[in-house]
Amino acid sequence: MIDKRVKSLAEAVAGIKDGALVLTGGFGGAGSPEALYGALLEQGAKDLVIVNNNAGTGRIGLAGLMDAGRVRKIICSYPRSAGSVVFEELYRENKIELELVPQGILSERMRCAAAGLGGFYSPVGVGTRLADGKEEREIDGRRYVLEKPLHGDVALLKADLGDRWGNLTFRKSARNFNPTMAQAAALSIVQVRRFVELGEIDPEHIITPGIFVDRLVEVSV
Repeated sequence: MIDKRVKSLAEAVAGIKDGALVLTGGFGGAGSPEALYGALLEQGAKDLVIVNNNAGTGRIGLAGLMDAGRVRKIICSYPRSAGSVVFEELYRENKIELELVPQGILSERMRCAAAGLGGFYSPVGVGTRLADGKEEREIDGRRYVLEKPLHGDVALLKADLGDRWGNLTFRKSARNFNPTMAQAAALSIVQVRRFVELGEIDPEHIITPGIFVDRLVEVSV
């Protein structure tokens, strides 16, 4: 019997290794797996590379991981946003690396990883520092840079409903990068608001099929 539900947050994040590249859902606070961040902090993995839309807020969640010295590098689109105090402190002190990636490019790199593609050519960043070290090519008279797939060792995600097979729904804008990250990671871990029985989610409403999900834990808040 397929049952991907686990009983605790500690069980959900068990086995995440030092140095892992972790894809983390969320757009600001929407769809952000706050409970899983806390569990990963307790679990103790360090030297992490985090992929996120931004660089955390305040001193909890993603920012809490960085504040504890667990994150070596962050790959994101908006490192400076309201409340990104921890990242700014660490970056000024040269205690964290930053790879700045435009938001659409970030999403497409993960989609390429999910689809098994070798990358894609984009005009974004041509002639800027974002193109440094990247292969360039002219296509029909226009310059493009090669962007490579972004694979995750782990994805930490947040969904609304989930069944024991791992089928997921998301609530409105909390969907954001979560479905793409579930497909782009070797291990996908999801905190869901509520477990439901098989068949309770209309097949037409399933956003992420269970084949892309490995572990689910219920977190009601």
